[in-house]
Amino acid sequence: MKFSQELRQAVDASWNASFEHPFVQGIADGTLPLVKFRHYLLNDAYYLAQFARVQALGAAKATDLSDSNRMAAHVQGTYNAELSLHENFAKRLGISEAEKAAFEPSPTAYAYTSHMLRVANAGHLGDIVAVILPCYWLYYEIGERLQGVTSSEPIYQEWINAYGGEWFRELVQEQIDRLDTIAEQVTAADRERMKKHFIISSHYEYKFWDMAYKLEAWPIYE
Repeated sequence: MKFSQELRQAVDASWNASFEHPFVQGIADGTLPLVKFRHYLLNDAYYLAQFARVQALGAAKATDLSDSNRMAAHVQGTYNAELSLHENFAKRLGISEAEKAAFEPSPTAYAYTSHMLRVANAGHLGDIVAVILPCYWLYYEIGERLQGVTSSEPIYQEWINAYGGEWFRELVQEQIDRLDTIAEQVTAADRERMKKHFIISSHYEYKFWDMAYKLEAWPIYE
């Protein structure tokens, strides 16, 4: 069994919970209130900015020039593809530049990105790929599951189309292959640590849907 297959088995329950989460199901059938998607979008923009930094650390820490080149390309991909999609949605949802600048990420978004940045700063490329891969892979599987679905909300249909496309599948498979290659070269202790990173990120992926659905915010004290 490949290392990636071992990891995918380990998170099957949490990923199934993500597939069935009312946020994801609401995107599929168009019933998710736009205010919840708006909250998701603001937090995801913050998340992706940190995600790109983690990808960049992967490029810097790679010992192979080809890996450095490809991880740097993934940083550009995050900016050009994902953030441009966000800009499109933000305009349609009336999110101003001033609102984005003043936005404070929710506790879950802050915790998830802090987890990734800690791993990226302390670890090697294998740790970095393991900690970011659930975001790639889970979104692709959601996009695949929702292919053929026609959401009654046009914004949600565009979101579904983006993550079920061939271009995204190729990016995901590239990172899966990279993880398996690194796993063959590192120690058993490294692989166990990488597995933990992958599992924790998978938990955070579920919590991210929940954060958006419940409009999570920091407590306000009197």
